[in-house]
Amino acid sequence: MNLFDTFKEVVAGTVETLAQSGALSGIEDMSNIGVEPPRDASHGDISTNAALVLAKQAKMKPRDIAELLRPELLKHDDIAEVDIAGPGFINMRLEPQVWPDLVKTIVAEGSKYGRSNLGHGEKVNIEYVSANPTGPLHIGHCRGGIFGDALARLLSEVGYDVDKEYYFNDAGVQIDVLARSAYLRYREACGEDIGEIPSGLYPGVYLKKLGSELAVKYGDKYLNEQENVWIGPIRDDAVAYNMAAIKDDLAELNITHDILFNETSLHVPDSEGLSKIDRTLEELRARDIVYEGRIPAPKGQPVEDWEDREQTLFRAEKFGDEMDRPLVKSDGSYTYFAADVAYFRDKYERGYKKMIFVLGADHGGYVRRLEAVCAAIAGDDAEVIVLLNQLVKLFRAGEPVRMSKRAGEFVTLR
Repeated sequence: MNLFDTFKEVVAGTVETLAQSGALSGIEDMSNIGVEPPRDASHGDISTNAALVLAKQAKMKPRDIAELLRPELLKHDDIAEVDIAGPGFINMRLEPQVWPDLVKTIVAEGSKYGRSNLGHGEKVNIEYVSANPTGPLHIGHCRGGIFGDALARLLSEVGYDVDKEYYFNDAGVQIDVLARSAYLRYREACGEDIGEIPSGLYPGVYLKKLGSELAVKYGDKYLNEQENVWIGPIRDDAVAYNMAAIKDDLAELNITHDILFNETSLHVPDSEGLSKIDRTLEELRARDIVYEGRIPAPKGQPVEDWEDREQTLFRAEKFGDEMDRPLVKSDGSYTYFAADVAYFRDKYERGYKKMIFVLGADHGGYVRRLEAVCAAIAGDDAEVIVLLNQLVKLFRAGEPVRMSKRAGEFVTLR
């Protein structure tokens, strides 16, 4: 039993009664009728917009329709009062007995109460947390984690087939920075005096334990080797160490993901030497969605990484974004956005037609970007929903404190 669904049926039934009597005519669609709590609790227990949404079909003023509905609704055993507000909102107060009857239903159904088949088994992919594995989760990640997990559980309870996904950004420049930072702690654990952590690396003490584990695993094997020798294994160990810590932290909140997707899988060549990113851009180039061209300089303040050069671009503006997006850097490597495009295509090919992304408010610029990718790849066959969480603000002695892994300044989720 859902109280609002129950009274939506009551309202719809009342409209049908009036239609059959000839008092209302032209009513063909009642799907937009809503029943919900009034904005002001003093106005009653439930409110409906029926008179407003049916006015065009009935070719009547909403208030006149509301006046027709009022005496019919009052005939229902559970409705004590009916008032008309504003242009035609109908507010109802229920009989007192409704509430203990509802409590009895809740107690009888227990954990089954509120479940429904609203989603009809539709597949939904909800991605949340997805913090870079460059360090432990901090309290800024906590809000999105809890919100995303609660939403996933709610969708499951109302009949959707939900997969909870974590996208691990285990590729790119920040992962090499992590590897170099871990290598310094490895040398420190082997007895070297490393001095002050160089600018640009992660100074956090959380890497000391990793350094000790690397020293136990490798001894002095990599102490005198060139970076090209040690960066691969150190990178893999550092990512695995942080990913394990992240999963442990989330488990403390009773949050587990069904799918752990690694960004590196988008870059790995297949048997024909092509990665998922290569194949995605190849397909989009054939459709003229990827092209070679120039993008104008950003308006306002100069942007350091903007280059006036011929480059590989995604026609994002055609699909609602504010500008076309670069896919390849000047050094030939792919941009983060190129991986985002291939990642969306991978999700779509896995059968997801509804994809939810839970992001921090600092990722607000990604909304139109992701919607453009969806429109370009899937057209009307898929839907992207981006939900933004406001950032967590920390204060020390009344002054705001910015959290930064790069500066080693943050409060861990744990």
